[in-house]
Amino acid sequence: MISYKTPQADLESKRSLYFEVGIVLSLLAVFLLLQFKTPVRERTVSFNRNDLNLIEEEILNTEQPVTPPAPVLKPQQFSMLTIVEDESEDVTDIDIQVEIDQRTAIPAYVPLEKPIYQEEEIFEKEIFTIVEKQPSFPGGEPARMAYFAENLKYPMLARELGIMGVVYVGFVVEPDGSISNLKILRGIGGGCDEEAIRVVSGMPKWNPGMQRNKAVRVQFTLPVRFALR
Repeated sequence: MISYKTPQADLESKRSLYFEVGIVLSLLAVFLLLQFKTPVRERTVSFNRNDLNLIEEEILNTEQPVTPPAPVLKPQQFSMLTIVEDESEDVTDIDIQVEIDQRTAIPAYVPLEKPIYQEEEIFEKEIFTIVEKQPSFPGGEPARMAYFAENLKYPMLARELGIMGVVYVGFVVEPDGSISNLKILRGIGGGCDEEAIRVVSGMPKWNPGMQRNKAVRVQFTLPVRFALR
């Protein structure tokens, strides 16, 4: 094919030249950019601490209040009161041997009649419990034991039920030796209390108690023992 372009209008012949010039200019621009340095200025910033708006954060107290434990109530301690009866006085032991044969018919129990005695309540004179000389049975202790052994009868009901024990009889020995104000301080039942009262009320006059060489009224307790053998 025949070209009809003029040499001035034909750019293909200078294409390689323009390409090389463009590459050189590009490299030169890159080199200049790498060599360029931006000046760095140091600036000091000062501030006042008072100008700062400090945010104060309120710290909530998340601790739970400690509830003190309820006081432990200690059980109250109670002292046991032990009543000790004075049994230092002489006890009259009346031991009655009772042998019951199975073939022997036991009579029906008949309630004992209440003993008849005169109980004189005397209040005009003081009753002593402790005196210089205690009242005593006439003839002493052997005579008293002999009196009870001869006169005391074991009640039928107490014998059938096997009741044994001590009956405490309280009375007042008057200045003339007579007995008054008889009462059962502690009994055992089964007719033994009535029998003890009957025998005590029939005692002879005692030797009265003495205080400052004068006969006085004295409170006396006489234990009477009922025993089966």
